[in-house]
Amino acid sequence: MNKRKLPAIGRRQFVGTALASTVLTLGGSSVFSAVAAKRKRPNILFILTDDLGWGDIGIYGKTYQTPNLDQLAREGTRFTNAYAAQTVCTPTRIGFFTGRYPARLPVGLQEPLAGGETVGLPPEHPTIASLLKANGYQTALVGKWHTGFLPDYGPLKSGFDEFFGNYSGAIDYFTHKDGSGKLDFYEGEVPVEKPGYATDLYTERAVEFLKRPRNQPFYLSLHYNAPHWPWEGPNDEELSRTFYNSNAFTAGGSKETYAAILKSLDDGVGKVLQALKESGQADNTIVIFVSDNGGERYSDIGPFQGRKGGLYEGGIRVPTLIRWPGVIQPNQVNSQVLITFDLTATILTATGTSPDPNYPLDGRNLLPVLLGKKPVSPRTLFWRYKSNIAGRPSGTLQAAVRSGDWKYLRQGENEYLFNLANDEGEQTDLKDNNPKVLQRLRDRFEEWNEQVLPYPA
Repeated sequence: MNKRKLPAIGRRQFVGTALASTVLTLGGSSVFSAVAAKRKRPNILFILTDDLGWGDIGIYGKTYQTPNLDQLAREGTRFTNAYAAQTVCTPTRIGFFTGRYPARLPVGLQEPLAGGETVGLPPEHPTIASLLKANGYQTALVGKWHTGFLPDYGPLKSGFDEFFGNYSGAIDYFTHKDGSGKLDFYEGEVPVEKPGYATDLYTERAVEFLKRPRNQPFYLSLHYNAPHWPWEGPNDEELSRTFYNSNAFTAGGSKETYAAILKSLDDGVGKVLQALKESGQADNTIVIFVSDNGGERYSDIGPFQGRKGGLYEGGIRVPTLIRWPGVIQPNQVNSQVLITFDLTATILTATGTSPDPNYPLDGRNLLPVLLGKKPVSPRTLFWRYKSNIAGRPSGTLQAAVRSGDWKYLRQGENEYLFNLANDEGEQTDLKDNNPKVLQRLRDRFEEWNEQVLPYPA
């Protein structure tokens, strides 16, 4: 139903009724109906990190210290079975923006999107930003976009009121140049030179946004480029001057440098959350923290194997935190299996925002599970990856299906079957003992694969 076609009631009255109905439907209790009646539409603070491994947050792993993120986890729900929509950045971002499997769009087949490409997120395709904007939200993106280049694509063309950040997949933290040496730092659609460490600059802009006076709810997407390479901590500005001369944009680094990058990220999140609190908006803001794919070479991937660029658990299992004060109980650990675009569906439901029926969501609303009104339920999720980058030879096809505790994995001609309930590290291939399960999941993948776009020839 299109809310703009309901002239009999005002927007605020409609949204209040919709939110109350949503909570009643999910909770079925007078407690939650009372909460809904008192609450305004929630603000949304969505924090997306780049290449953060499952164990890179202290509360998930043991290698790195992230006190602010640990505190956020204690104040909300920490998910242990959360997945990225893809094992590289562009498709996962497409999945979140659209609420759908990335492979439903041509840009979602870019793994990831290379510089200079002419494909992107079509401005006419509904996004979480355009839907929330139509529902009266102020929308802003701070940080990495990486779903299409100017002049045809960009955040301002896809529902965001404002944008401050980079368009490409990676920039130097100090010079803000991409891998080709071109400046990639923008205020809207205008390139700007602004001194400073990128993580700090994105934090500062997010803090400034939160402190503004406003009379409408907001949706802020804060997409840190950290901890993506190049491997530069806040004190490594001199090192950044050598990258373009030595062609070492993706080389080097150390665990110590990575720890410094993570500390800057964690400090930034702490400052943003403090600004949210000081602005008086924290109690009515849903905060979501997630990574776009599995970790890179210095990440703590926990008990898993594999990393970014592969469909083992280490490449797609990601840390995910959700906080909604007064609605979601604090200090919860949840084993519900979820995927990036479930977060889209959840945000739309929580804000009383209808998706476009012409672009049906693949995501599932998580609020019943978050509110404890529905038990954890099995999911069947699909992945496909070929390292498809325009202008370069594609890699070997990888495929994966998670169905309940079973996981089917294909790498070229090789197939594997794992039971993740007792083998999260994917060490024991069970396909020979479970041929029917193998065939069922293989068939499910092929059925799904026929429903999405094929890779370019």
